Amino acid sequence: MTEPDGKQKPISNRYAIYIFSLLFVLYMFDYMDRLVIVSLFPYFKQEWGLTDTECGLLVSAVYWSILAFAFPASILVDRWSRSKSIGIMAVLWSLATLSCAFTRSFRQIFTARLAIGIGEAGYAPGGTAMISALFGPEKRAVLLGIWNASIPLGSALGIAVGGLVAQYFGWRHAFGLVALPGLIIGILFFFARDYRTVELVHSVEEHGRRIRKKMSFSELAGQFIYNKSLIFNNLAFAANVFVTTALLSWLPTYFNRIEGLAMGKAGPKGGVVMMMAIVGAPLGGYLADKWRSGSKPTARMIFPAISSTVTAVLLFLAFTVFRETGQYIILLASGLAAVAFVPAAVAVTQDVVHPGLRATSLAVNVVVQHLLGSSLGPIFVGAISDRFGLQTALATLPVFCLLAGVLFFAGSFSYLRDAANAEQATVEL
Repeated sequence: MTEPDGKQKPISNRYAIYIFSLLFVLYMFDYMDRLVIVSLFPYFKQEWGLTDTECGLLVSAVYWSILAFAFPASILVDRWSRSKSIGIMAVLWSLATLSCAFTRSFRQIFTARLAIGIGEAGYAPGGTAMISALFGPEKRAVLLGIWNASIPLGSALGIAVGGLVAQYFGWRHAFGLVALPGLIIGILFFFARDYRTVELVHSVEEHGRRIRKKMSFSELAGQFIYNKSLIFNNLAFAANVFVTTALLSWLPTYFNRIEGLAMGKAGPKGGVVMMMAIVGAPLGGYLADKWRSGSKPTARMIFPAISSTVTAVLLFLAFTVFRETGQYIILLASGLAAVAFVPAAVAVTQDVVHPGLRATSLAVNVVVQHLLGSSLGPIFVGAISDRFGLQTALATLPVFCLLAGVLFFAGSFSYLRDAANAEQATVEL
């Protein structure tokens, strides 16, 4: 942040921590609203006679809406206001979640789930842009890691709360319980301070001197089209999210069918596996930043390549070799490793683009990961399960983690060049 005379003025740590805390809690409720539904699958099957594929569609619906609206929402974030955009989106997705409690058919709840995705479309880009502005690049991955730890926390709480509330009070009450806190926090964002919108200009040399010039559309598009490290990073992200979303969606049902657990127990048991990412995400960010500041400047792509490969091995062992206690221990380890890639991979989306396009860059990542990952994972597993069984369906997931590792490694070769070419700009409150 700068003063009128151009001198650097540090951003208040208290303000930065306050905004970060709001972002963390709101992201947690974002995922509670998104995934509370997976513990309710058995109730939908009993009440409405849904197939596994239709249950998977209720998860994928959110990601399809995010896919469709991520670009418009991110442009609103980058060019208008981060705080107000986040507030509007949070209110919208919370009201849409609440409406699920009043649905009477698959078509109605599917429509409500689409509306949730519209509200959530720009939150990850907006939150990532604010964190990247408030904290320096040397801390970017670890802070994004802590922030992204709210994803497994919210997912696990949503799955666990959904199963428990549905068992004792009915499935409709689960939606109301998770919707109201997000609504309140969303309103708080209307009063949060924001940073000034960054001008889309870059430095060019004309007549022997450096000048600041407005970027053309082709130059803006080139930030994403010709950025090899960003392309590989986003494709690898999609392959990993394909796996994590499938696990989040189907682990409770897996424990219900294979082990015969009631959903009140199967939901929390599946949630604990993904809750391991509360440690895995910050730890991944810390290790990537530590390695980057030491001997490996490309660590933000090499580390995700390693963690993705480790996840592939763990999931292979869990679904093809081990059973019962041994299987669950391996699944807990895979929950730790499965999201270790996230902080470094998200940091890459911010490292290699113009600061005025950070939300848009994350939106590109969101579109790719949902188009090729989140929207397909639950359906893919559901379809394979309908034909060959859930055990076989989940055993296919390690292939996608291994693919992610290869893609991250390929992107590491162009990361330093792309990061060096990214424009630098001072962010002001």
